Amino acid sequence: MDEDVLSTPGHLISLAARGFARLSESRLKPLGFGVGQLPVLVALQNGKASTQRDLARFARIEQPPMAQMLARMERDGLIERTRDPADGRSSRIVSTKTAQERMPEAITVLFQGNKEALTGFTDAEAGQLVDLLKRLIGNLDQIATAAPSPGD
Repeated sequence: MDEDVLSTPGHLISLAARGFARLSESRLKPLGFGVGQLPVLVALQNGKASTQRDLARFARIEQPPMAQMLARMERDGLIERTRDPADGRSSRIVSTKTAQERMPEAITVLFQGNKEALTGFTDAEAGQLVDLLKRLIGNLDQIATAAPSPGD
């Protein structure tokens, strides 16, 4: 076998993702955040989502893990749920003042971690890497949506 499975893009990206996750977790934990919570807080901050379903879609995770994460975030004082005035059966989710106050520092430490991880990369290389990863994610999303479900 000529190919090195440990040098495939999938494996290397997985290693990089785990490295970024460890770095981000260690820097976000003192601020009271987990790395998985940041997409939720960014979506709430930017008005991109306000329901559990929309947040799950935005963060690209399934509903059950999103429900668990939101329960932890509510327990930790990062979000609040309010009744949806248009639909009393559902709730709207908003970030708390505490989360909003901590977000700028969280974003700063994440950008710093990315900067450190890209040491030795030119700005053009870093930009190209981001562009390539976006294309890759787009391809993976397309494959996932085209793939038949088991049992189909």
